Amino acid sequence: MNSEQVVQTPAKEKTVEPLMDLRQFPKANREAKDSVFRNLFSDKKYLLMLYRTLHPEDEECTEEDLTCVTLEQILVRDIHNDLGFMARDRLLIMVEAQSTWTVNIIVRVLLYIAHTYQEYFRETSQSLFSSKPVYMPEPEMYVLYTGNRVLDTDCIALSDEFFNGKQIALEVRVKVLTGGEDGDILSQYVAFTHVMNEQVREHGQTMLAAEETIRICRERNILKEYLESRQKEVTDIMFTLFDQEEVLKDYIASERREVAQEAAQVMYEDGVPVETIAKYFRTTPGIVERWIRMSYNRNVL
Repeated sequence: MNSEQVVQTPAKEKTVEPLMDLRQFPKANREAKDSVFRNLFSDKKYLLMLYRTLHPEDEECTEEDLTCVTLEQILVRDIHNDLGFMARDRLLIMVEAQSTWTVNIIVRVLLYIAHTYQEYFRETSQSLFSSKPVYMPEPEMYVLYTGNRVLDTDCIALSDEFFNGKQIALEVRVKVLTGGEDGDILSQYVAFTHVMNEQVREHGQTMLAAEETIRICRERNILKEYLESRQKEVTDIMFTLFDQEEVLKDYIASERREVAQEAAQVMYEDGVPVETIAKYFRTTPGIVERWIRMSYNRNVL
């Protein structure tokens, strides 16, 4: 039976075939601003390497068995550093955690998997009101941590981290990866991020840091083939990432400054001397006076 025949058969009369499910899964949005992480694994050659690193026992899986799927940016709306793909009857979600480690990644993955299943049922025309069980690919959830902190666990669970180990109605288990075996695609990617961090510390978030990262990795045989074939593309992605981080830093600084200005205004209206306010915010009386004038002008307008 071909895929056209399956699509034409009403869902209520025939169970959805896994092959049709895989073909109809929403494809990844190539217009999104990808990170190197997602750009690398958008190539099925490297995606298959990743899958075989996770499942070395599955020697029969081929590139044709893999399908990238769209992960909606529910919590993060800048650089995409997450990955979703189907491998036959498996649905794998992997999120990269770079410098900061937080168990809140469990909630993020939970939102991804729930939204992805919702889209999956819609795309495959499966009704949750049907008397027959819907077909669901088996979920696997991962977080790839590339930071410097030493983690003492290889799995984090919703019940353990948020409910003190209590049995709850909903459980989510996320496998924690910090690399792979020597030379495999995961260990190479983690090595790439470490080289990038070293170059950023030395050269700042500059084009030179991006170019040096690629040069050093090629010399050390880290993602060499990928970097040689996509050098300009990877350089552009890295530089865009640097720009995004600078914009975020500026935004956070601006938000903090505005909060300080509003707090200074309240303290001043309560009779706190300007000199005391300046000491509290570790700044000068002149800057505090300027904050107060700015707050007054905004209130007048």
